[in-house]
Amino acid sequence: MSNEPTEPRADGQPPAVERGGLWGLILSTAGLVLLVPMGVLLSILGIYQGHKARRAAKQKNTTAPGAIPSVVLGWIGVAFSVLWLTGMLMFWSEVDAYQQCSSRAHTVSTQRQCDEALREDLRDTIAQRTGLPEEQVPLPKFGI
Repeated sequence: MSNEPTEPRADGQPPAVERGGLWGLILSTAGLVLLVPMGVLLSILGIYQGHKARRAAKQKNTTAPGAIPSVVLGWIGVAFSVLWLTGMLMFWSEVDAYQQCSSRAHTVSTQRQCDEALREDLRDTIAQRTGLPEEQVPLPKFGI
């Protein structure tokens, strides 16, 4: 496919544009926002739609705006989802304990205790797995 714009059609109308790339961009963006599990599916659909739009544009000698960004965003969404899933699997016991604690927390102070317990559990686990001293493990503040 050349970088030159396509010629106007015989009836004077502007050249046709393959709109599938825009749909792919919408799907990939939604996949990036939603993450696991729907995000992975939407990102993969965005990648597929972007490739399909590029192929169709090449066959029709038109352009497919949004096709390349949909593929790029789709792969970024897949990568973020894989990282998130890996993190959840690595720290499943800590997350599960936090969810159980949070389900029993009925006040702000007990929720803060759950948040602090999660920070400490994560700090201990990361220190054990990396060999770093616990005071050198940086963790952001989260929770209420």
